[in-house]
Amino acid sequence: MITQLSGKLVEKNPTHVVIDCSGVGYLANISLFTFEQIKDKENITLYTHLQVREDAHTLYGFYERTEREVFRKLLSVSGIGASTARLMFSSLSPSEITHAIVNGDVDTIKSIKGIGAKTAQRVIVDLKDKLGKVENSSEILTFINNTNQEEALSALETLGYTRKQSEKLVAKIVKMQPDISVENIIKQSLKNL
Repeated sequence: MITQLSGKLVEKNPTHVVIDCSGVGYLANISLFTFEQIKDKENITLYTHLQVREDAHTLYGFYERTEREVFRKLLSVSGIGASTARLMFSSLSPSEITHAIVNGDVDTIKSIKGIGAKTAQRVIVDLKDKLGKVENSSEILTFINNTNQEEALSALETLGYTRKQSEKLVAKIVKMQPDISVENIIKQSLKNL
C-alpha cells in the first residue's frame, strides 16, 4: 500500500497533482483544502490513501495526516464514497468537519453539495464517537509535520504500545518541549505509560 509520496510537484490542479518520486510520476486526487496548503511548494509530501477497485486503482493525497484519517472514517459511512468525502474537504477543513460531526451539526454537513439530511445524520451517528477523541484532543490535530514525534510513536509501537495509548502522551510532551529529541520523547513516554 502506498502510504505517502515525497517528491517534486510536477503538475498542480485544484483536483489533482502529479508528484515525481525518483523519476516515477504519481497522480493523486486532492481536495481544495490540500490544494490551498501546497500553493507555493515545489517539493512536497502527501499522505495517501489507495483505493483499489475492480476497474481502477485511485490514489488520494492529503497534506495533513488528520485529513487522511477523517477521510478514511468518512469512507466507512454507508452512502459516502471517495468522491463525496473529497468534496467534503473541498467545502470544509478537516477540523470544521470533525467539529460539525462531534457537535451533531447537521446543517453544516448538509450544506456540502451532494449531502442531504439523511446522509448528514448518518455521518454524525456513525462517526460522532470515533471522531470525538480527535476533536477533544487539540494535541492530535496539531500533530502534523513533527518527524521526532512520528519516530517516537513508531518506536513505542515497536516496543508493544498501541498508537492510541501513545499519541496523546507524546503530543503533550512535544507541546511542552518542541525541540525535544526522539530519545527523550521515548524516555519520558515510557515513564508515563
